[in-house]
Amino acid sequence: MKKTIINIALVAITSIMPLTNLFAQELKDIILPAPSKTGGKPLMDALNARSSSREFSSKELTQQELSDLLWAADGINRPESGKRTAPSAMNWQDMDIYVVLPSGIFLYMPKENILKLKKAGNYMKNAGKQDFVENAALNLVFVSDLSKMKDAKKEDKILYAGIHAGAVTQNVYLYCASAGLNTVTRRSIDIEKLSSIMELSSDQVIVLAQTVGYKP
Repeated sequence: MKKTIINIALVAITSIMPLTNLFAQELKDIILPAPSKTGGKPLMDALNARSSSREFSSKELTQQELSDLLWAADGINRPESGKRTAPSAMNWQDMDIYVVLPSGIFLYMPKENILKLKKAGNYMKNAGKQDFVENAALNLVFVSDLSKMKDAKKEDKILYAGIHAGAVTQNVYLYCASAGLNTVTRRSIDIEKLSSIMELSSDQVIVLAQTVGYKP
């Protein structure tokens, strides 16, 4: 019983721990706490508060906040079917969310609810061309895997990718409005360089990026 209580306490502490504390010894995949699917502002209040801001504190999000943010963005809300909080045509689920932190680049895995380490190192400044990008808590990069749109015409794939990214970024906006965070979606990126850093395939296309963080 005593051991169980200690384990529960450790999980609770980890969920509120700043992200860099988890990398003090070894950089690896991050197992996120279960997202909180209740609370926050009512929908109409969140819509009323939704806005873009280019001013950010460097204060880090906790693991719980990051888990909630990513679930809101494009997490699984119907476990029986694996369907997401953001829609996609034909349920292609082509959109992947990469999380750029000062410690590395991670891929959000919604089924496992983990951040899979893709590349260690600080690539924050490569996530966008504006100065605030490097100093915020994190940057999200929305990548469409066009190979998942099996029957679509080439020109339609890009259109669908943009529509899907738009749905995801709006989810992020609403979460941030509800949680009191600042955010802005961006296309001002050196796409070729960032794709190379992320080691994306020819079918993986960076559509948008979005900066998230506390208000200064």
